[in-house]
Amino acid sequence: MESLSPAIGQKAILRYTTTYSYHDLFLSSVRLRTVRNPNRVSRRLRIRVQAKSGAFENSAAGGGCIDFSDPNWKLKYQREFEARFNIPHITDVFPDAVEYPSTFCLKMRTPVSEEFAEGYPSDEKWHGYINNNDRVLLKVINYSSPTSAGAECIDPNCSWVEQWVHRAGPREKIYFKPEEVKAAIVTCGGLCPGLNDVIRHIVITLEIYGVKKIVGIPFGYRGFSEKDLAEMPLSRKVVQNIHLSGGSLLGVSRGGPKVSDIVDSIQERGINMLFVLGGNGTHAGANAIHDECRKRRMKVAVVGVPKTIDNDIMLMDKTFGFDTAVEEAQRAINSAYIEAHSAYHGIGIVKLMGRSSGFIAMQASLASGQIDICLIPEVPFNLHGPHGVLRHLKYLLETKGSAVVCAAEGAGQDFLEKTNAKDASGNAVLGDIGVYLQQEIKKYFKEMGETSDVKYIDPTYMIRACRANASDGILCTVLGQNAVHGAFAGYSGITVGICNTHYVYFPIPEVISKPRVVDPNSRMWHRCLTSTGQPDFL
Repeated sequence: MESLSPAIGQKAILRYTTTYSYHDLFLSSVRLRTVRNPNRVSRRLRIRVQAKSGAFENSAAGGGCIDFSDPNWKLKYQREFEARFNIPHITDVFPDAVEYPSTFCLKMRTPVSEEFAEGYPSDEKWHGYINNNDRVLLKVINYSSPTSAGAECIDPNCSWVEQWVHRAGPREKIYFKPEEVKAAIVTCGGLCPGLNDVIRHIVITLEIYGVKKIVGIPFGYRGFSEKDLAEMPLSRKVVQNIHLSGGSLLGVSRGGPKVSDIVDSIQERGINMLFVLGGNGTHAGANAIHDECRKRRMKVAVVGVPKTIDNDIMLMDKTFGFDTAVEEAQRAINSAYIEAHSAYHGIGIVKLMGRSSGFIAMQASLASGQIDICLIPEVPFNLHGPHGVLRHLKYLLETKGSAVVCAAEGAGQDFLEKTNAKDASGNAVLGDIGVYLQQEIKKYFKEMGETSDVKYIDPTYMIRACRANASDGILCTVLGQNAVHGAFAGYSGITVGICNTHYVYFPIPEVISKPRVVDPNSRMWHRCLTSTGQPDFL
């Protein structure tokens, strides 16, 4: 891998892949989410036919398959799953790595000093540690049929198979001496509410362990290579109140230098714990850094904290910043509603974040109760024709006098001219669906000789710059703490997330295989449709 750009660009490539891992095979009756793909229905049918024939392909197992005629298929599946979700550990490379009693104990706050160089004070009776064998159940609903709404089935009979992932938290034994640790934090990608909250609690937790050398890498991965960007010393005093502001204390940027150059910089700086805050692309870069450190036999723990306002990271209940985005979007939606409701034949359009997944648009629409039409990337729609969006808008103006449309930024990209341009992270530069809708709506009603007053609101950057709300503040706090616990426990190449309300560690490759998307057959999307009252626009 020559640079981080290919690693970061993986999410754009993997988004269109047509072979999936075992876990993906049971998503919505083995649903495939290639965005705006006209062959979506036929491809789904092919997979179902394949299921009835007794086997599913599995790209994650090197092209293997699940043979459901084998009476032991469940056991084999669970073994494969356990192997895939096994999280990398320092002892994989350094089998003789020394473990020490943990310096994290909330019953005893004696500062760590040189006198404890060979053994750290620890209250062995404190029962606040996590056992390495603790697991959290990945899926909790036992679907009885593939036709159940939102069904996630492994086999055509929807058999129940337990899938367990590693529980996050402090361990009784640690693999780094705090006085020998130099920890670095880097924030990549775009801004997101909660970045400062996570930075703050990583620093605070590191200090509780006894770490004295903590630095921030400025402006994303770029900070590892730019000579004029000096690392920022961090301490509790420095980060004490940063959570009261939005943005990132360290700054953000997209893209970055070669992976080998980053690891060279890590080696030169003496960093042995790296905490990476970012989305799918950033995590792909973090995994590449982890692999390179292993190849060089460097004792470095690389831990990710998933940051994506779109909530599009696989396997997790939600990512930080999402709740704040949904809450802040209410202001824009309410403004659009007032503008539309106050005008003669008024129509309000609000564009929200969501390149490949429409979680923000869906939940913001559901929360507001003021949206008449919600458009997301996962659900195709027609603008024109008897069942199109424009015809429904005409109906809304005739029956209620106004209408409000909420669109995710990735919705309706088939209608827009493709530029093939990409940003520094390798993501395709999207056309502005909000502007396009505004123009088409005005044109439609003008050609019909009818009056319309169309207002368009794009609150994207106002939302990204907000400080985290209370819900995200709690999530960021726990994610930051557990990232540090994972690093001290000797894990690397992992990310921390929330799964079924419990905090867990995932191997990075499993969460970046492709973006998480809204299932059009899920109960949440059905609830949104019930709220808006919109028809299928096909």
